[in-house]
Amino acid sequence: MISSSFRDCQAWSAEGLILSTSSNEACKMYDAVLTQYVKWRNDDSLGGIEGCVSAVQAADPNFVMGHVISTGMELVATTSSTRLDERLSSAVRRTVELANSQDITSRERLHVKAMELFSHGNFPKACEVWEDILLDHPTDMLALKFAHDTYFYMGAQMPMRDSVARVLPHWKPHMPLSSYLKGLYSFGLLETRFYDQAEKVAMEGLALTPDDAWSVHSVAHVCEMKAELDKGLKFMESREKDWEVSDMLASHNYWHWALYFIEKRQHEAALQIYDTQVFRRCKASGAMLDIVDACSLLYRLEMDGVCVKERWQELLQVTRPHTDDHVTLFNDLHFLMVSLGAKESGTSRRLLEGLQELAKEPGDNQQHQLAGTVGIPMCQAMLEYNQGNYSQAVELLYPLRYRMVDIGGSDAQRDLFNQLLIHAAMKSENKHHQKLGRCLLVERDAMRPNSPLTHRLMQKALALHD
Repeated sequence: MISSSFRDCQAWSAEGLILSTSSNEACKMYDAVLTQYVKWRNDDSLGGIEGCVSAVQAADPNFVMGHVISTGMELVATTSSTRLDERLSSAVRRTVELANSQDITSRERLHVKAMELFSHGNFPKACEVWEDILLDHPTDMLALKFAHDTYFYMGAQMPMRDSVARVLPHWKPHMPLSSYLKGLYSFGLLETRFYDQAEKVAMEGLALTPDDAWSVHSVAHVCEMKAELDKGLKFMESREKDWEVSDMLASHNYWHWALYFIEKRQHEAALQIYDTQVFRRCKASGAMLDIVDACSLLYRLEMDGVCVKERWQELLQVTRPHTDDHVTLFNDLHFLMVSLGAKESGTSRRLLEGLQELAKEPGDNQQHQLAGTVGIPMCQAMLEYNQGNYSQAVELLYPLRYRMVDIGGSDAQRDLFNQLLIHAAMKSENKHHQKLGRCLLVERDAMRPNSPLTHRLMQKALALHD
């Protein structure tokens, strides 16, 4: 891919997406960054996203949308908090100052506003602003993708689906990146349980772009949610060469592959994926998606009776520096899994106390507002479970069953907390809880027939409480 294939000032204007810069190079490099973000892939021939961000800033240091895309992507990655990271918070301020000192389009102004709202943790308002942009500019891929990712962090499943559905008719096949809308739409469909339609749309995306890792990821989810394990294993293996090149999503797709193995109780195969792919990649990339996947794999394996204690210690080195971030509750819960697994009670306590402190005066931060009612009780339930206080864990988790969606992530990722509740209920001394555990398993079986994990747990529940 050479820079001549990217859009210059004129090309962006022709699409009705004017960029306020006179530098064609800045426009092309902006396009290069956007393209890699959408493809989940650093293109080494361009110097990756970092190289292209540097090239944008070299071409025009005052190009507002250049700052919006680079700072916005860093914020949306949730790897650092503007509360603690002075460099990141000053990058946000600089973007706002640049926007205020220039004559830019109203669309660009809205982009700056949305980015600033996100930086304060005001996810719902940021999404409203991106949707405002999409009303007038339905082909603004940056607004669409930022909104998509942020809805995901809020567990806003229907808005995530509908946001893409609304703009689809405006995208024509000749437009750059248009085929990637299939993967985005498919993901919204599957998170709202339209599994067959989600699979169909994802396969349409893959017919157009075989290396679209997000469409692959959608199919992986469908197989997971329907417990079609052999189909999922075959699919991931047959397309591995296509999706493993998407360095920003490869680890997550390997994570899905490992889930099939855990479901089938092939623990060695799951551990091998953890060691050779997921942990190796998360250590190298430091990307949050890679980190939380590593946390969740170990927690699931441990719940399923596998000893992973040395691995907890190694992973703690990656998660511990994020203990005070508190960017999303989803991340916090995953860091807590590691400090509990590694028996680092000081780190666990620090994480929980930090969250309690922020929940007292959350301001506009949507995640901190939710901490008191959802995030903190979920953390406490994990602590109780870890200490063998199973009935307390049930008392904390059970009332939150239908609110857990608010911590964000996908149904597949949050399923770990459903499993935790079932394990706690089964292990509780309380007869009422034991009955609840069996009821939850019946319900799980109705939603995902043929799940070997469900059947194993049912047999275990019967054996335990005969």
